[in-house]
Amino acid sequence: MHPFGRFIVSSRNQDLDGREAFWFLVRDFHPLFETTADIYSIPLLPPSSPLIPNGTAHHYLGELDGKPCFVAEVPLDSEPPDGADFINLRQLYFHVDEEIWGLAARAVQIVDWARTHRYCGRCGTPTELRSDERALSCPECGMRHYPRLSPAVIVLVQRGDEVLLGRSNRFPSAFYSVLAGFVEPGETLEETVQREIYEETGILVKDITYFGSQPWPFPNSLMIGFTAQYAGGSIVLGDDEIQDAGWFTLDTLPEIPSRVSIARRLIDWWIDQQTAKRAAVGS
Repeated sequence: MHPFGRFIVSSRNQDLDGREAFWFLVRDFHPLFETTADIYSIPLLPPSSPLIPNGTAHHYLGELDGKPCFVAEVPLDSEPPDGADFINLRQLYFHVDEEIWGLAARAVQIVDWARTHRYCGRCGTPTELRSDERALSCPECGMRHYPRLSPAVIVLVQRGDEVLLGRSNRFPSAFYSVLAGFVEPGETLEETVQREIYEETGILVKDITYFGSQPWPFPNSLMIGFTAQYAGGSIVLGDDEIQDAGWFTLDTLPEIPSRVSIARRLIDWWIDQQTAKRAAVGS
């Protein structure tokens, strides 16, 4: 077993070598998974499999359980074979472990990067896939295009036994979540935390502490989680993105995000902290 899990990542590309391999075949951000008796698995295919698209660039991801692992994009009109389906990443989260979900998310992001960088952004020449690193290079001007990541902070703000939650107009249902925003050029992560919370709610924060991170392939974000303490101010919504925001206790929590996101991990952490405090007081 590899010390970091079942998967060994590689940033170098490699050709098919005749071995069977795991394949992420992606149709419009949806990877193909075999679905048998509610068990979701990555297709393990021989090089001659008709499922592997001809003439389409494939990208080597690394080794999974000792076997090579590739990703390739398939046409939008591709139909899944019997016993398989193209699965939405959010739905997939509830059927596979986090390592496999993260690998599927990686595959989808690489396909999206390759799709959106077919031509050099400097001179317009078709790009070529490099074999020595995860990059597309321009044969005309030499510019290299690497997979794009958009860093964003996501912050749980505490005030005593209350937590600050907001409702975005982008949310598909009426749930509330911790606040988030993208990092601007020239900012530290801590400065982004302070700016985003203030711009969206008028609240000042202090004691900013790193919590954890999560790749978020919708389409290419890296969510960087923090906790922070209330330092002053009253809630004043700053733009049209946040429809509502408020302070909530353990007893007044609204509907919160699903477990697929680091937002829920932050809220669950806070719930555990509050529950432990109540238990200590009651003991």
